[in-house]
Amino acid sequence: MVKQADKNHEPKEKISTENQDNLNTGISKENSKKVAEALNKVLADEFVLYTKTLNFHWNIEGRDFHALHLFLDEQYNQLQTIIDSVAERIRKVGHFATGSMKEFLGNTSLKEHSGAASVSETMLEQLVSDHDAIIRKTRKLIDEFEEKYDDAGSSDFITGIMKEHEKMAWMLRASVPNQGTK
Repeated sequence: MVKQADKNHEPKEKISTENQDNLNTGISKENSKKVAEALNKVLADEFVLYTKTLNFHWNIEGRDFHALHLFLDEQYNQLQTIIDSVAERIRKVGHFATGSMKEFLGNTSLKEHSGAASVSETMLEQLVSDHDAIIRKTRKLIDEFEEKYDDAGSSDFITGIMKEHEKMAWMLRASVPNQGTK
């Protein structure tokens, strides 16, 4: 005989999909939600750039294959670290990080590179362009997080992300003839 569920064994509280109710950090629920939404867009851009870098790493060809293959290996590993830190920051402000390809593609401002990769220099130029786009986006978020949403921690965090992209873009530019002088 199957027993019916006992009401005494049901959870007394509904499990929240966010943990903002448990935070008392001085950032309002509304502001933490806005910060998390902006960070999830950054996360989407980071994931698309990571995937593009990985694609180019796998498919690069040309006389500089070996050096560029190793260089892109370093870059996608750096991006993987950034992705993890952005997702963790979203959790720290009390929200869930997006994690599906559908969500990433719906939130990104970058374009995917599908199919086989192209000539090495063209690949690197695309990566420089994407890093520059992320730099511009994060530069705007620095002030927005602190001034509009009263979240100095996320402002400082996103400043660090911007600096990482500045360095990665500089290294890419230095690897492409004429890119370093633009």
